[in-house]
Amino acid sequence: MTVPPPPAHPPLPEGTRVVLDAGVRRYGALLVGGAPVRAVRLGAGGVRLLEGGSFALDGTAGRAGLAAQLVGAGLAAYVAEEPPPTGDDVLVVVPAHERADGVERLLTTLAGAVRVLVVDDASPDPGPLAAAAARHGADVLRLPTNLGPAGARNAGLAEARRRGATYVLFVDSDVVVTVDELHRLRAAFVDPGLAVVAPRIRGLVETGSALTRYEAVASSLDRGPRSAFVAPGTAVAYVPSAVLLARVAALGEGFAADLRVGEDVDLVWRLVGAGWRVRYDAGATARHDHRVALGAWARRRADYGGSAAVLAARHGDLVAPAVLAPLGVAQVAALLLQRPVPTAVAGGASVVVAARLARRLGGDADARRTATSLTLLATWMNVEQVATGLLRHHWPLTVVGLATSRRVRRLVAAAVVADTAAGWVRQRPAMEPATYAVLRRLDDLTYGWGVWRGAVSERSVRSLLPAWRRS
Repeated sequence: MTVPPPPAHPPLPEGTRVVLDAGVRRYGALLVGGAPVRAVRLGAGGVRLLEGGSFALDGTAGRAGLAAQLVGAGLAAYVAEEPPPTGDDVLVVVPAHERADGVERLLTTLAGAVRVLVVDDASPDPGPLAAAAARHGADVLRLPTNLGPAGARNAGLAEARRRGATYVLFVDSDVVVTVDELHRLRAAFVDPGLAVVAPRIRGLVETGSALTRYEAVASSLDRGPRSAFVAPGTAVAYVPSAVLLARVAALGEGFAADLRVGEDVDLVWRLVGAGWRVRYDAGATARHDHRVALGAWARRRADYGGSAAVLAARHGDLVAPAVLAPLGVAQVAALLLQRPVPTAVAGGASVVVAARLARRLGGDADARRTATSLTLLATWMNVEQVATGLLRHHWPLTVVGLATSRRVRRLVAAAVVADTAAGWVRQRPAMEPATYAVLRRLDDLTYGWGVWRGAVSERSVRSLLPAWRRS
């Protein structure tokens, strides 16, 4: 399936602001951040412009060029001076198979302020969905056969095109999103290269059982507290299709209708590959009715893991559970072997990499600070990759190692402690550490089981293998 490339566009209006992302770090004239992480050196004028973290376009080529460089690198985003009103240019599409109560809840929240199309994905009894839609002035498109979530969204996309909508908001029937949040998302399209923007997904209920409280901080739908551009292999590698506001012209054929899980990842990666930008806006929030029955939760986690093999067949190394460069290989070897010589080699490689990077960045004090920071970041990411591999993606192999090697047992014990502590500090769950640790390991086990099950089903180990890069 293909999506069209972004078209050429006229200059953005004067007054449009260019705002650095919160995750961008500054080292004098060097900016570090983006997706993937990169460093950009500013000229003296750029340093002055960005003293406050943002600047406004004024019609000059200099500011427009700097803006294009920063936004293209994922270091900044365009923000409209006056966000446009959300009107008939948006069609809300709600794919639903039964779940009339969820659709009723969503439509009540939207309060008739926008056009809504409920796509009935061949519910056995169409009456409840039709009645809920009628009570709130929403239209219904009933499909004669069940197409699954992706196919139902595509049917809604086709209807959006037929009605001349510029944007389509896909909202699942177990989600609540307000009109105010839609207005915020709509404002992001001041960026003509933006195809999709997605909000942060939080739980509809965040108190109660231990699993409810765990999902409140560790749901796969919640992409975190920091806005970012979305790209494979980055901190925000995908956004879920639970809520997506998309530019109709960018979507091409839409979702891969043959995928029941992972169709959102596939679409996002195809859009990014075609040159479009996809934005995660953590400042906008939607609420999702999380699965908090243990069996349903575990099955869903396994389904997410199972999508890795299918995605690997379509996107190759983008699905790899780890990405290793020469420095990463040395550091991983040091962790696995736990011997003085590999550890010394890894330490020496880190120093060499930092020195080379500092020279590439200009060799001054800012460059050395930036290179040191990036090398330390890479080291920590490699440690995280080892822990994730041992505890999540490759845990069946880890079990074998636990039974046969004291060295593996030491490494796994350290990985469990480090991973649990890092997750606890980052997520701050409202539960006892021991309960959190158990649920985190269960999360890993069910997801990893799904990855292996998918690999067997697809008869391919590609989703289990690391990707390699030269630097």
